[in-house]
Amino acid sequence: MAATSHPLATQAAVAMLQAGGNAVDAAIAAAAVQAVVEPQSTGIGGDCFVLYAPAGSSRVIALNGSGRSAAAADIAAYRALGLDRVPTHGVHSVTLPGAVDAWARLLADHGRKTMAEVLAPAIAYAEDGYVVHDRVASDWREEVDLLRADADTAAIFLPGGKAPQPGDLHRQPALGRTLRTIADLGRDGFYSGPVATAMVAKLRSVGGLHTAEDFAATRCDYVTPVATRYRGYDVVQMPPNNQGMTALVMLNILSGDDLSALDPDSAARLHLQVEAARLAYHERNTRLGELSADDPVISALLSPAHAAKLRACIRPDRAMDDLPMPELAMSDTVYISIVDADRNAISFINSTYYSFGAGISCPETGVIFQNRGASFRLDPAHPNALAPGKRPLHTIMPGMLMQDGRAVMPFGVMGGDYQPVGHVHLLTNLLDHGMDVQAALDAPRVFWRNGVVEAERGIPDATVEGLRALGHRVIEAPEPLGGGQAIWIDHDRGTLTGGSDPRKDGMAAGY
Repeated sequence: MAATSHPLATQAAVAMLQAGGNAVDAAIAAAAVQAVVEPQSTGIGGDCFVLYAPAGSSRVIALNGSGRSAAAADIAAYRALGLDRVPTHGVHSVTLPGAVDAWARLLADHGRKTMAEVLAPAIAYAEDGYVVHDRVASDWREEVDLLRADADTAAIFLPGGKAPQPGDLHRQPALGRTLRTIADLGRDGFYSGPVATAMVAKLRSVGGLHTAEDFAATRCDYVTPVATRYRGYDVVQMPPNNQGMTALVMLNILSGDDLSALDPDSAARLHLQVEAARLAYHERNTRLGELSADDPVISALLSPAHAAKLRACIRPDRAMDDLPMPELAMSDTVYISIVDADRNAISFINSTYYSFGAGISCPETGVIFQNRGASFRLDPAHPNALAPGKRPLHTIMPGMLMQDGRAVMPFGVMGGDYQPVGHVHLLTNLLDHGMDVQAALDAPRVFWRNGVVEAERGIPDATVEGLRALGHRVIEAPEPLGGGQAIWIDHDRGTLTGGSDPRKDGMAAGY
């Protein structure tokens, strides 16, 4: 079974499984297709993270495919450019693309197919064209001003001077050529040679500090995942520089409450979730960055004593009014969940961060660059401070649910800073409220962001009033909150149950 945020990606993944590929092959095929057909959310100019649970093993393999800052990028250099923070868009937000190197490593170590085989569907869509789907088109038209700011980006993504409409056919021939080069030469076809030369030339032409040496040095890393116990399951996440621990801190806080006794759409349940999130994001924003596996911050944040301390801050009858306000934002990502016939399970996420990343494209290669560096701080004392060759704190976070030493659900929820809340909302819907996978993804959501609770239209009016009575400012969410996919593995019956979020264009499919 495969579940992705785009039908063409799900179709490519299922076809790869039917052709004898495993979950890894299918995931990379799907990610490559999405790099073409969901250009606002992902691309080969971005990063990825992977959690992979091989069948018959209790070990979850974690691969960090996030790129680093340029070797010349440091706080002094940015200050000299007159910057008091890393900009959201533009060349100084661009970190090195890590995804292609991670795809190559994962395929070599755990796949069955060749790079040419897994990239073939994406190449066809780039060269022959693909139909622009509804949610993609909606996101696309919101970014016309950003796309117009770079002539090369506008030439690719504003054909005829405007964003494509649902049902339009869109082609990316330059990207197709680059994918063919990667298919022939592997990761070296992207990080060295003419492709890398062209990307560096574009970045340097608009004032970037990136070099050919930066691209050549890009390497992914296997890392030690982090986990916590919740309702008899092990919830596995990526370690920092990933924000996955934020969800674990939330779960640890909520583990002390009997959520099953509360209506899932009630003000009481959502208040607890909102307050746990506010506490967890405060920890994330002050304590997380690129950390080593043995950094004491990791064990401290996940300790039961710390969870108890944070839980004690929550009042059931009133919103907290003494917690510093974190600055949170929504952004775009694609998430992929796949389980193969052998029960290899993969949780795979790929992104260029904000919609259309940095808004800068390389015309010769068709690559649009990510703006992941926008999360860096220019405070040298902060754990997420900008430094040469450093990975920024990342929002994209794949999840894996384990029980009795076996994977039972690869899962993920997209949406930038929303993702930890999305993971927790999905898991508590499943494990506390007894929903099935699709219902757990469908259920209406809230997100505390920048001083207000954004509530989707499915939240009952009585719940909105209840949250206001507790002291929360509540508004209607201006856009759908995230998107997600998951596949539940029933080992006893030998069946799979998949779900795909209706907030995106995607679908789950299996055979």
